[in-house]
Amino acid sequence: MDIWFQDEARVGQQGSQTRIWAPKGTRPRVVKQQQFISSYIYGAVCPKQRECAALVLPFANYKGLELHLKEISFNIPTKRHAVVVLDQAGYHKAKDINIPDNITLLSLPPYSPELNPQEQVWRHLKDRFLSNRVFENSKSIVDACTQAWNAFASDKEKIFSLTYRKWADLTP
Repeated sequence: MDIWFQDEARVGQQGSQTRIWAPKGTRPRVVKQQQFISSYIYGAVCPKQRECAALVLPFANYKGLELHLKEISFNIPTKRHAVVVLDQAGYHKAKDINIPDNITLLSLPPYSPELNPQEQVWRHLKDRFLSNRVFENSKSIVDACTQAWNAFASDKEKIFSLTYRKWADLTP
C-alpha cells in the first residue's frame, strides 16, 4: 500500500509575487497583471515511491478530480493499492465521483493544509518557476505549469525531500 498526497493549485495572470534579487539601495519593479485567465494544476505525490502525477486543467471541479484520480491510478504499480490523502474541498466530496479500484480516498481534517505535503510542492513550484511572471494567454499558463511540473517530476530526490513525512510511512 502506498500513501499519495493530492491537491490543486491555481496558476494565472493574477499570480504570486515573491522576493527577487536587486542591487542594494534599489527598488525593483515586478509586474502584477490585472487580467483573470488561470488554470489549475492537479498534483499528487507518493514520497515513498518517489512518484508523482499531475494534470493541468481549466477548472477545479469533481470532473477534474476524476481525471486526476485516473492519472494517479495509472501511476500506481500493478497489484498495489493507494490511499490518496486530500483536503475537504466541496467537489472532493461529490457523491458521483468515479474512484478507480486501486485507490481509497482519505480526507484531511478541515483547515489543516499543513498536513498535506503537496502544499510544499506548490510553494516550490511558485517560488522557482511560476511567480513574478506575465502570462499572455491560457496557453502560456498551461505551458509554464507543464514545464514547472516536469522539472519537479524529473528530480526524484526533490519529490522525496519535499514530501516525505515519517508519520505517513507504512514501512514497519
